[in-house]
Amino acid sequence: MTTISILGLGAMGRALAAALVNAGHDVTVWNRTPGKDGGLGARTAASAQEAIEASDIAVVCLLDDASVRETLAPIAPNLSGRLIVNLTNGSARQARELAKWITGYGVRYLAGGIMAVPFTVATEGAFILYSGPRELFDEVAPALAPMARPQWAGEDHGFAALYDMAALSGMYGITAGAHHAIRLVHAEGGDVEAFRQDVLRPWMDQMLSIQIDGATPSGAIPAEFNAQMQAVALQTMIDNSAESGVAETMTGHLSAVLWMMRRSIENAERNR
Repeated sequence: MTTISILGLGAMGRALAAALVNAGHDVTVWNRTPGKDGGLGARTAASAQEAIEASDIAVVCLLDDASVRETLAPIAPNLSGRLIVNLTNGSARQARELAKWITGYGVRYLAGGIMAVPFTVATEGAFILYSGPRELFDEVAPALAPMARPQWAGEDHGFAALYDMAALSGMYGITAGAHHAIRLVHAEGGDVEAFRQDVLRPWMDQMLSIQIDGATPSGAIPAEFNAQMQAVALQTMIDNSAESGVAETMTGHLSAVLWMMRRSIENAERNR
């Protein structure tokens, strides 16, 4: 049985630790603020170094890149040969720079991105992206699988963070659209729950795969989607929102798509 340490017991760190404990792993935990380990059924380490040295794999899940560096910098010279998996949210640049820095001390290192929220950890739809040496991924994947399905993103340490950031961008686009839709219906006195269940949910379910499949690096809009018509419709949506008294900042997602449509129209006219 692989021994695993979790550094960081925020909501996500606790969920990861609990999943490993429930799977029967020998788990050690550490948190910068003591007292967050209650009820986990894991050992508690007095320091980050003790936690890392206690296990075959150390999983880091802290607030941000700066907190990871702050935690590891004082002990990095003592970590040669240790296997660290960093699942802390950060940018692709930060992931690459951190990997270069920590592997310089002889650490065996994988970067990661958690494609789950705490309450979906260990459920069927959850997965975690890992990037770095493939042999390290193959080594840790079976042990870390109870947290979420392991998925290798590539040798480049920045790819897990890159894919994580890009996927989160898609998610927050949905978040912005859903919140604006609900706010708009509420502002006009509509039945919010009926709209949510009978209109918004089935519409989003129908359109999600179409939107994902149609997205391109260039942002080009296929002729059959009629960018001119969509531009007019988008402007009408923005105007309707203002007329309903919804804050202008809530329509940022609509303005972004309107810009895409207008650019597509301009490109099409230049290419005639």
